[in-house]
Formats: sequence, structure tokens, C-alpha cells
Amino acid sequence: MNQFAYDASPYQIPDYKSDAHRAAWSYLAGPGSWWTGTQRLAIAQASRDSLDCPFCAERKQALSPLSIEGNHNGDPTLTTSSLLVSSLPIKVLDAVHRITTDPARLTESWIQGLIDETFHHGHYVEMVSVIVTLISIDAFHRALGLALEPLPAAQPGQPDRYWPEGAAVDVAWVPMIYPANLSDKESDIYFGAPQMGHVIRAMSLVPDAVRQLNALSAAHYLPTPQVGDMSACGNLTLSRPQTELIAARTSVLNDCFY
Repeated sequence: MNQFAYDASPYQIPDYKSDAHRAAWSYLAGPGSWWTGTQRLAIAQASRDSLDCPFCAERKQALSPLSIEGNHNGDPTLTTSSLLVSSLPIKVLDAVHRITTDPARLTESWIQGLIDETFHHGHYVEMVSVIVTLISIDAFHRALGLALEPLPAAQPGQPDRYWPEGAAVDVAWVPMIYPANLSDKESDIYFGAPQMGHVIRAMSLVPDAVRQLNALSAAHYLPTPQVGDMSACGNLTLSRPQTELIAARTSVLNDCFY
């Protein structure tokens, strides 16, 4: 079966979107800086499962997400992914579910509470990258009424544990890199711009995560260097004001504070 063929799509999907989605699936399947390919796919599957998680639904309605107790394994309909997802530590599984289903109520103290000798800021940032990549493509499918693409097979290899020398905590809860502090190894992630928005810098602790974010932005929205140019439309058929109206409305519905 051809990945992302979109034969069943009610609309014609341009090749550049299909290519970007295939590249994203390879990104999910391969080892990163902090997780193996198998672990990254487990995170992706757990993110999918969370949308049908009874405990997450109950917690979403609670006044405080920490006011109720439960687990994410109580739904018998989620057995197809149980072996893959069960390999994740409990706190990682819970983090994936919270990031996916209730991101507006994440806090700095909660994130710092995850950090220990086995779970670093790099683990968190790369986990967010995997979730964002999956959600972006899954939402595209749901919007078109298409079945979700099966997750790929994991690729072998171990994380490289790369930590950019210029990364430091400044305006965020995790270390990020200012453009002036980029080394040669990640000099491409901001396209040479002297300034970069926090939404791009947010995952700069894991440079490959920024590269993946830029790739999906170019396929679904605009190439990153064009975002600040209000006359730019990229490959979009909508006008830029129309695009930004949809983006703003989507942000509001998703409780996006950015």
C-alpha cells in the first residue's frame, strides 16, 4: 500500500503535501536525540489513544487536572496498541496524554517535576515534537474524512543525545537557542534570520525537531521565512488574510495562548 496516496480524498492533494507527510513518517520512525524509533512510535500511538481515553475526558472536565486520580489503561477498546504503548514509563504515558488532550493547563512546575536522571528537557521537547507531528497530519486526515495513516515500522538506531551548546532557559520553561547562539551544527534551523519567533525557538533544544516543524509549516501553512511577510501566500490558494483568520480561529478553539 502506498503511504499517503490519498486516492480516497474528496479533494486533490498536491504532491508536496504527500511528500511532506511521508518524510514526517520517516522522522517519527527513526531515532532522535533522546528517544529510539520504537519509543517515538509508542509516543505517537499513545497520543492517538489519548483522544479516546475516558480518564483524559474526565480530567479535562475537572476544575484542576490534578484533582482526580486514574489511569490511561482502563479502556478495553485500546488493546490494539497496548504492547507498543505499555513500553512507555507511566509518567511518560501520562505526559503524552496531557500534552495531547489538555495542553492549555500545563504548568512549569509540572514539567520540572518530570525531570530526573532518566528524563531530561531534551526528552520533553522531542516528545512534544513527535506529538505535534502526528497531530498535524492526523488532523489533516480527519478534516478530509479520511482514515488515519497506519504508523510506520520503527527504524533501528540509538539516540545521539545531542545538546546544543547555545541552549539556555530564557523566556520559556525549557532551554532554547537565540539565533546569535547557534553553532554550525544547527545554523540552518532559523534560515539565517537574526530574530526568530518563540513558536519556532520552542523546540530548538532538539534542532531536528525545528527542522521537522519547518517542513510541516511549509506544507500546511507557509515556509518559515515567509511568515513575517504579510504579502506571502506560499502554495496556498487562500489569500493571506483568509489564512490568518482560519489560523486565529483554530488557535482560539485550541486554547492557544501564543
